[in-house]
Amino acid sequence: MFEYKGVKIRWLGHDSFVLTGNVKIMTDPFKIAKQEKADLILISHNHFDHCNIDDIKNVSTEKTVIISANECIDMLKGFAFKEKIGISPGQEKTVSGVVIKAIPAYNVSKINPDTKKPFHPKEDGKVGFLVSMNGITIYHAGDTDMIPEMSDLRPDIALVPVSGTYVMTAQEAAKAIEKIKPKIAIPMHYGTIVGSEKDAHDFKQMIKSCDVHIIAKEQ
Repeated sequence: MFEYKGVKIRWLGHDSFVLTGNVKIMTDPFKIAKQEKADLILISHNHFDHCNIDDIKNVSTEKTVIISANECIDMLKGFAFKEKIGISPGQEKTVSGVVIKAIPAYNVSKINPDTKKPFHPKEDGKVGFLVSMNGITIYHAGDTDMIPEMSDLRPDIALVPVSGTYVMTAQEAAKAIEKIKPKIAIPMHYGTIVGSEKDAHDFKQMIKSCDVHIIAKEQ
C-alpha cells in the first residue's frame, strides 16, 4: 500500500488498483481475492482481464457506479449496481465529487500475429483514466503504448504498464514518463499474464525525473 496526501493506493495485481479517498475506486478488477466492495469501478476496455464480469459482480453492490469504455457497456448486464456510464476518449464524468476524464489507450507497435492488427486498436475507443479526487490527480494509463495523448498530463501519480507484449515495455514506459510528467510513477501490468517483477525494477532504475514506487501485490 502507498499513501499520498491522504489517498491510499493498493495494488491487487495486473491493472487492478484500489484508490481510497472520500470514495473507494477500483480499476479493472481481475482475480480479486478479498471480498471488498467499491463505490466506483473504472473499466478501461473489453478484454477478459480488464472487464471480467465475475470480478465486477463480486466487488459491486446496488450502490456502485461503473464507468467503462463504451465497448463494455453491453457486457455489464445481469447484476445489481446503481448506474453504468459509458465513456469515450476525451470525455469527462463526475461521480460523487470525483472527476474522471477518459484518456485514449491504444497500441502503435504491438501487433496481434493472428489478426495483423494492434491488440488495442485506437478506433475501439479503449481508455485510460485521469482521476481527480481529494485534491490530487491519478493517471491510470490502461493498456497502451506510448502515445501523443499522454503528453503533459502532469498528474500527481501515474500508473503505467511495463510488461511489454500487449503494452509498453519497461523501457518504453520510462520514456512515456518523460512525456506524462508525473510526480510519482507506479508500474503495473506484470506478474499475472505477462511480465515479471524484473520489469518493474528495470522501469524504476531508468526513471530519473520523478519518484517511483513499486507496490507489493496484495494476496
